[in-house]
Amino acid sequence: MSSFELELEPMLLQLSKLSATSKANWGKMSAQRMVEHLADALYMSIGEGAYKLEVAEDRIERMQAWLETDKPMAKDVQVSFATPSTPLRNDEIETAVDEFTDAFLAFLEYYEERPEQTNLHPFYGNLNFVQWKRLHTKHFAHHFEQFGLI
Repeated sequence: MSSFELELEPMLLQLSKLSATSKANWGKMSAQRMVEHLADALYMSIGEGAYKLEVAEDRIERMQAWLETDKPMAKDVQVSFATPSTPLRNDEIETAVDEFTDAFLAFLEYYEERPEQTNLHPFYGNLNFVQWKRLHTKHFAHHFEQFGLI
C-alpha cells in the first residue's frame, strides 16, 4: 500500500487536481461521484445512514484483520451501497469537495467526543475510530489511485 496519509490538507491538495472531466484509470465512477462516495463513507463511519451487515458474522474477524495488513483494496469491486449510478447531490465537483471537507471534519469531531463509539460497516462489522481511520486510509488511497492523484 502507498504511504497515503489521512490528513485533510494533503487530501484537498490532491482533490483540487480533479475536474468534472477527469477520467478514472478503472471503474465507472465520475470524479464527482467518487468524491461524494468518500463523503458517504465518512458519514457511514459516524453512524449516519441505515446500513445492514452484508457478510456472514463468522467472516468479520477475518475482514477486520485484513484492515491491519498493507494489502490494497481490489480494483473494480462492486458494493450495494455505492454504485456508479447513484445520483449526484452536488451541482459541481467543487461543492462535492466542500462536502467531503465538512464530512471529514465531522468524522474527527464525532470520535473526539465519542472515543469508544463503534459504527457498522456492511462488510467489516462494527468498527471503532482506529479501525475506521485504517479503513478510510485504504479506501481513500484506492480512489485517489483510481483517479491518478497518487
